[in-house]
Amino acid sequence: MAKNKTTENDSSVEDFLNAVSDDLKRADCFELSAIIADVTGLEAKMWGNAIIGFGSYHYIYESGRAGDAPLIGFSPRKNAIVLYLSPEFKHRDQLLGRFGKHKTGKSCVYIQKLNDNDLGVLKQMITNSVESIRSTYS
Repeated sequence: MAKNKTTENDSSVEDFLNAVSDDLKRADCFELSAIIADVTGLEAKMWGNAIIGFGSYHYIYESGRAGDAPLIGFSPRKNAIVLYLSPEFKHRDQLLGRFGKHKTGKSCVYIQKLNDNDLGVLKQMITNSVESIRSTYS
């Protein structure tokens, strides 16, 4: 079975975020990292070469594929900041409806600017997402 490419490593989160070329995106990512750390009590770690993750959990799919992933994470991508959340956290649709400007994928939420979004709602989504993953994979 192939080894997962996106694993926790010792690369510097601060160095990675300081290399983000867009000033606003860089500032938003530092703020987002602080918010997630404050809400979860977990330290930011690099996962792969472009994801900042907090905590970890071990998963095993029905196919037998297994690995580790961050409980919650984000990545500053070219077109958006991507939040990696549980796809089924409590009150997901209602919270996303109040969150502000965003796009969604199955377990991703894409934002352009942090100040386009309600930070109180963001904090609740972080809490609910972490609770969902912990209850599913504990």
